[in-house]
Parts: sequence; structure tokens; C-alpha cells
Amino acid sequence: MSVKNTGHPMAAVGEYETVLPFQAVGVRPFIIKDNTPSAVEETLLGLARDKYAVVFVQESCYVASSQFIADLNSEYETSFIPIPGLKGSLGIGIESIRSSVERAVGMDIFAVK
Repeated sequence: MSVKNTGHPMAAVGEYETVLPFQAVGVRPFIIKDNTPSAVEETLLGLARDKYAVVFVQESCYVASSQFIADLNSEYETSFIPIPGLKGSLGIGIESIRSSVERAVGMDIFAVK
């Protein structure tokens, strides 16, 4: 079976154990060894400039660079999606989805009554 190049690539950014499994489905892993905001932001900026369509970002990295990611979202077409790390979810992903849906439809459809 051959793999076709369908356009812009996808990436996963975070710790080794979190992002390496993405490689099995064609997503390029970018392992952050120095988990500082500057190292994460440098990687994310490079991926946005290289026109990656989707970048999955480990939640701990996403939180530390949230304002930088918001700036990238307004300047580039890359979508940055938070994913949980090995220790579990911080709730960032669902909050991001909730916020996006609320902006799109004008109300919080996930609200529990």
C-alpha cells in the first residue's frame, strides 16, 4: 500500500512518550527535551512557518505557551490542538472545544443544567 502526499503535514509536539505514538499514523513527532516555553515556542513557530496544517501540542506545553499559540493562530493557518500527556488530561482540550463551539453558535451547548 502506498501513501499519497495529500497536502500539508501534521505534527505532534511534546514529551517522547506522548508524541511518539502519533508517528504510527503519519504524524511527525517533535520531541521537546527542554520543556521551557522558549523551546516549545521556537518549535511551534517553525511548524507554522513550514505550513503544517495541524499541530497536536501536549497540554503542559500548550498551557505554558497559550498566548503565543493564540498569536500564531491569528497569523498562520496552522491549527494547534491540545492533547493530554501521560499523566492524564488537564481539561485544556475540552475547554478549547467548548470555547470554539460557543463562539461559533453563540452559546455554551455543553453546559449542564
